Amino acid sequence: MAEIDPAAIARLLKPRSVAVVGASEDASTIGGRVFNNLLRAKFTGDLHLVSRTRAEIGGHRCVKTIDDLPLGVDALVLMVPAEAVRDSIAACVRRKVNGAIIFSSGFAEMGDSGKAEQAALAAMAQEGGLLVVGPNCLGFTNYVDGVPLTFDEYKPMAPAARPGVALIAQSGGLVNSIRDSLVGSGVAVTYNVSSGNESVVTAEDFLDYAVDDPATGTIILFVEQVRRPQKLLRLAAKARARKKSIVLMQPGRTTKARAAVQSHTGALTGDLAMMRAVLGREGVAVVDSFDALVDAALILNRYAPPSVGGVAMLTNSGAMRGVAFDIAEQTGIDLVEFSERTLSTLRAIVPPYMPAENPFDIATLTFKQPELWGRAAEILLEEPRAGALLISIFPGTLSQQASRMKYMLPVLRPSKKPIVFVMLGEPMPLDETFVAEVRAEGIPLFRSTERAMRAMAAVIELGVARKYAGKPAAPKAPAPISNPAGGTIAEYRSKEILAAAGVPIPKGALAKNIGEAEQVASRIGYPVVLKAQAPALAHKSDAGGVITNIADAAALRAAWERIQQNIRKARPGLVLDGALVEQSARPGLEMIVGARRDPGWGVVLMLGLGGIWVETLRDVQVLPGQAAEEEIVAALRRLRGAPLLAGTRGMPPVDLAAVARVARILAEILEQSPAATEIEINPLVGYAAGEGALALDALIVTGPTPPAA
Repeated sequence: MAEIDPAAIARLLKPRSVAVVGASEDASTIGGRVFNNLLRAKFTGDLHLVSRTRAEIGGHRCVKTIDDLPLGVDALVLMVPAEAVRDSIAACVRRKVNGAIIFSSGFAEMGDSGKAEQAALAAMAQEGGLLVVGPNCLGFTNYVDGVPLTFDEYKPMAPAARPGVALIAQSGGLVNSIRDSLVGSGVAVTYNVSSGNESVVTAEDFLDYAVDDPATGTIILFVEQVRRPQKLLRLAAKARARKKSIVLMQPGRTTKARAAVQSHTGALTGDLAMMRAVLGREGVAVVDSFDALVDAALILNRYAPPSVGGVAMLTNSGAMRGVAFDIAEQTGIDLVEFSERTLSTLRAIVPPYMPAENPFDIATLTFKQPELWGRAAEILLEEPRAGALLISIFPGTLSQQASRMKYMLPVLRPSKKPIVFVMLGEPMPLDETFVAEVRAEGIPLFRSTERAMRAMAAVIELGVARKYAGKPAAPKAPAPISNPAGGTIAEYRSKEILAAAGVPIPKGALAKNIGEAEQVASRIGYPVVLKAQAPALAHKSDAGGVITNIADAAALRAAWERIQQNIRKARPGLVLDGALVEQSARPGLEMIVGARRDPGWGVVLMLGLGGIWVETLRDVQVLPGQAAEEEIVAALRRLRGAPLLAGTRGMPPVDLAAVARVARILAEILEQSPAATEIEINPLVGYAAGEGALALDALIVTGPTPPAA
């Protein structure tokens, strides 16, 4: 898609002239709703109405066709049947309209014929310099300037004390539900955009505007498809520089797994995993539920940029402590151990029999000493190990709620650390003054501890990712891969490439006949492994092409013949390059490390443990290709099977630094090799700390070598 001038988007969202094609006085019609929205908003620009049957509507003169409009209208709302859209677009081009909003459905969402018609109108619009929002959209509302170009009922937004949230979604109705949730929580919405089928203008174009908008502090994106990943990444970096937050949800958490070629890496780095990894590092919170989308935005809009660190928790329920530990384990939240300073300060305000632990249960002390609410919150906010404070309490009476806020608000108001309030007992009512005071401060208020902690986990995850944002690893620039024929590179050649770049591989060499095989084995020493080699034989074991633990020359000759027979039976007609003779590796922990080039997101890394962990449990971590070795080590420790890396049942801890170096090299090879699409080492054996790692099998896949520039 062609780049769109941000000034044209600004004209569309902040129009000084609007035309409504298909306007009506009847508020039950779409044309009537749009017209009445503009009246309700008291739109002060030039308003032009187009109606074939009316000379005037509501005191506004009508013209009969788009061709009767003045030149250069900023925004035009088009309400005509799908079959009339293309002619209307042509008229908009003739009148040099800046942008048209098309509500009509019946285009790309309807199949091939609809896609063809949408492509034709998009080409016409782009050639004529016309922006098109939609088709099949709900339009947009600019709450900052009071411009509702939508048939959804417009309700003015009260002036906000702090920057608000912009909503951008390809959906129509759902974006309104998100808006209603935010407004109901006391958060101002600045823009509410439904981009629909995105024939010309995409969510990324609206994001470009919102990132620069001074009234907007946080942006919510709800997209079924990211059409311009690289632009989204650039805008994410721009938003991060402006200390703004983006929260994104893509519905459908199942892995679509683009073409996996010959490896696990393609199948395990699915669309969502790649997007989460790459966007997360650029400062975007990628969430996987509607609740988290809204809840994370509530926190980030008040506290940005997000903090890094664990959580301190204040409650008045001993039972809640156990619940909190369970939720923390599920969400990955670290309920920090209090520092000695915090412990001693807490002990000074509670009786000796009360534990000063996290979560901190203040129990019933506040019945007689309500000021302890403020003092306890103050102490927990000062805890250096905690980056956020969660207050989860039973509400008590309405008067007790007001009393708590009297003592807590002065402490909470100046905090730079995120604070989340949970008042349990929904749907029991809360004191209106209490709610108003909390929301006036922008402090997120929940009725569920689990929901609050899940939102907090997303914010903390984003804070951790932002530590590395904008800090690409220093490349070592290995030699680029050349494979003019394209396709899979045989293991022996793949290993030569990896070894030249610094990846440790077993001693060995390719043998084209049994005589050469005996010479290699004699040179490197028995026991050896024998593997059939051909570019078309990626999965050698499946064809009986691997024999291990060969102890001597006689066993090697027998293994050579057996492999030839196995390949002839399993893959008739396949011509082998030979067989790879390698020194048997000593045992260690088997892992899988891969890198692949995604057409949209660029190079990504995949890390996991071998065997059941990757085959059945899909226990992997996906990282952006720019990840530094420090990030890779941290990701390895997030694997569910991470206890194996730390050493179990007498096994030593694995050399994670060595594994991270290998992963970093794979990313660097892909960065330097435009023709290479995928590299996988499976298994990579990790040895004890300080003893390195060894690539036992390797696979490199390339596309056709791009022509020289």
